[in-house]
Amino acid sequence: MGEIEKAKIQDVPQIHRLINHFADKGEMLGRPLSEIYENIRDYFVIRQSEQILASAALHICWADLAEIRSVVVAKNIQQQGIGTRLVEACFQEARELGIATVFCLTYQPSFFEKLGFYQVDRMELPRKVWTECYRCPKFPDCDEVALTCTLEV
Repeated sequence: MGEIEKAKIQDVPQIHRLINHFADKGEMLGRPLSEIYENIRDYFVIRQSEQILASAALHICWADLAEIRSVVVAKNIQQQGIGTRLVEACFQEARELGIATVFCLTYQPSFFEKLGFYQVDRMELPRKVWTECYRCPKFPDCDEVALTCTLEV
């Protein structure tokens, strides 16, 4: 499988399609095209030739907090450790930036728990996190599970 690399601007349409393919099935939240463009520096991808097969993003929220979001792997290559590799790339970047706490909101808590995350009450997350939630179509009836992980920096 391909190497993990930072996404490029020309990857945005494919990242958008991949994320929203799973969002349409209710397996994750969708992301608007504009949001992916605005945050392209957050994204890691795995590609094969010109095709994006998987992606994940590390979104900085504050001096000591980042969110891992939009972890997505094409159906035909799941269960091969690719999602784990992407999350580990996010962990590494967080460490390099000096960020010790990462969190995620997910419909797949068991995947993240295997990587050292533990469930928390969403209300324990800092208010800064909620600025994006207000734009979510599911707000205020969020049905995602909140998890957090502390890294050694």
